[in-house]
Amino acid sequence: QVQLVESGGGLVQAGGSLRLSCAASRSIFTRPAMGWYRLAPGNQREFVATISTGGLANYADSVKGRFTISRDNARNTVYLQMNSLKAEDTAVYYCYADTSGGRFWGQGTQVTVSS
Repeated sequence: QVQLVESGGGLVQAGGSLRLSCAASRSIFTRPAMGWYRLAPGNQREFVATISTGGLANYADSVKGRFTISRDNARNTVYLQMNSLKAEDTAVYYCYADTSGGRFWGQGTQVTVSS
């Protein structure tokens, strides 16, 4: 069993920045991917970003150029640096991790961007 704990959400004005963190309860970096999805009220769950064990990142078009995903394998932690935030980035952000036992999810962290 893997536990993922997100932190770093909050309220920020449009144009501001936040950094989300996702800490895994044990080393899970034998599998290739961790990443983030988000869920806004009335919307479907949306892919945000993913990063492989080797550091290869992929982003949704809606966040490309504004968000950066990174990972610290020694700390079992993945980060999402969010810059130039927009009101439409408001959502609950969920971290996930792919393991040999399947995909695990964090509990989510709220990001609210005021315009």
